[in-house]
Amino acid sequence: MLPPEILRKIKRIQLKTNYLANEIFAGEYESAFRGQGMEFEEVREYQPGDEIRTIDWNVTARMGRPFVKIYREEREMTVMIMVDLSGTLDFGTRRRFKRETAAEIAAVLAYAAVKSNDKVGLILFTDQVERYIPVKKGRGHVYRVIQEVLTYQPKRKGTNLNVPLEFLMRVMHRHSITFLISDFLDDGYEQALRIARERHDLVCLQMFDPAERYLPKMGYVLMVDSETGQEARVNTSSRHYPQNL
Repeated sequence: MLPPEILRKIKRIQLKTNYLANEIFAGEYESAFRGQGMEFEEVREYQPGDEIRTIDWNVTARMGRPFVKIYREEREMTVMIMVDLSGTLDFGTRRRFKRETAAEIAAVLAYAAVKSNDKVGLILFTDQVERYIPVKKGRGHVYRVIQEVLTYQPKRKGTNLNVPLEFLMRVMHRHSITFLISDFLDDGYEQALRIARERHDLVCLQMFDPAERYLPKMGYVLMVDSETGQEARVNTSSRHYPQNL
């Protein structure tokens, strides 16, 4: 049984993201991703106004008059949401942690997909794949996606973006729309990113908090790396330290 505060948080996110998915984001989702997956249906004779690029030149040459290929939209898409749960996501100075914002984004995407009758899957990762939920339809499945992102306690704290990208290529053999939600505090993942983009429509969403880039002048501050536990004393008043101007 989940604690009451977690249940309230999940309900709040459900209400908020369901509204966003239905009233605001749904049209953007449809226009951005619908129609990208097309299946060949038939060949018919060319009619005025048909797109020239759809002409089937082999059939045209055989029949002696122009024919075009007709395509139809695939009935459904597969949406995979990959969420970074490394230690740096448990940070926030603007009323919430980055992890909670990531859950809201994941929920909006999941609701928009379900509204379009698409299947949704989830990959939670750190420097390893922590949890994999295969693609499925339904609002109950969206509830599970939100719950997992909010409540799953990762076993590790590090970040390795190569791991989820390589895992995606192993488990998703067909084309998908994939959203990668992370703060991208890692390096050496560019090749894996390129390979994944060749098979899937990959959308990267970067999470960051203003305090990760700028700190006020507070003199010496003890800082702890949330992934490695390494400590360092930093003089935030030094002119060599980046601050808001």
